[in-house]
Amino acid sequence: MRILVVEDEFLIAVDTEYTLRSWGYDVAGPVNNAADALRLGAYVDIALIDVNLSDGPTGPASAAYLNQMHGVTVIFTTANPEMVVAHPHAIGVLPKPIYGPDLLSAIEYAIACRKGEAVVPPTCLKHA
Repeated sequence: MRILVVEDEFLIAVDTEYTLRSWGYDVAGPVNNAADALRLGAYVDIALIDVNLSDGPTGPASAAYLNQMHGVTVIFTTANPEMVVAHPHAIGVLPKPIYGPDLLSAIEYAIACRKGEAVVPPTCLKHA
């Protein structure tokens, strides 16, 4: 599974990328805007997307496009989960600050969802 990190806060983006790579995941990005996210969307399976990016609040529209056009499994990562908790093109929201164990649980859940497994969402993941 290849994971796209879409995050405009540099330290968070680098930390997320490092954490995912240390667990053996293939990571695309990080990228900090919608255009770059959409460009890489055809090459990923899962996307971690912040709501507010360097080009504005483009995360939700990017998530919808990636999910609808490329079948990407989307998890929002934001300090404002109420903005996207019921978004129809995401499997949930991982509220910031993000802790390593929660990130791992969310990724494992996304992988299970992609495989069609019947799994219960982790408690760290907010959803409608």
